[in-house]
Amino acid sequence: MQSIAIDIGNTGTKFGVFENDALISQGSFKGTELPQELVSATYKNAIIASVAGKAQEIKTRLSVTESFIELSGQTALPVTNNYKTPETLGVDRIAGAVAANYFFQDRNCLVIDAGTCITYDFIDQQGQYHGGSISPGLRMKFKALHTFTERLPLIEQSSQNFPLIGQTTREAIESGVLNGTIAEVNGIIQAYTQKNPDLVVILCGGDAGFFESNLKGRIFVIPELVLIGLYRILIYNV
Repeated sequence: MQSIAIDIGNTGTKFGVFENDALISQGSFKGTELPQELVSATYKNAIIASVAGKAQEIKTRLSVTESFIELSGQTALPVTNNYKTPETLGVDRIAGAVAANYFFQDRNCLVIDAGTCITYDFIDQQGQYHGGSISPGLRMKFKALHTFTERLPLIEQSSQNFPLIGQTTREAIESGVLNGTIAEVNGIIQAYTQKNPDLVVILCGGDAGFFESNLKGRIFVIPELVLIGLYRILIYNV
């Protein structure tokens, strides 16, 4: 029988259906209206993680025969959580770290989730999660420049060939946000690598494709990392 993992983010909800430890289907939706394929199915086990609330609304619409876990700071994990305030830790962050440890056991891992925010999370080769950092994502930076100034336009869609030297206001904004964020991410990777020369860098999130083509060094891109981490936490608890 199948199990399901649901990740409620700031801008949308992702889900993954698992069978015999394999991710057999995945998708996304907005709001709390589940796709008909999820409403009409029955699952053996389920896990739901939310950084934006709405977990209970979705939970009541799913049919689950055995365990239904809502991930929280009290949920048992297959890794050691050294975060000082586990109750405030984003559930997507710990799920990504769990998946990184599952894929790269005995390696030091840095997970970069490039979405609404860009999060950096470090889990060591002993399976101990230490924490990381949070910074604004690309869209948040574009929106902030527009919101907190009088005349700067809102850049909805950045171009692929953004310049270093902007010769229009749009180009200048793109250069500042895109080149600046690339420099930030490369700098963070370099800082972690100096402390951990064997570091594995794993990238996920909605902007992973942009960073994959613009960052230095070897990076593993696993778009479904958080869903897989949620599933590993689910299996650990049932």
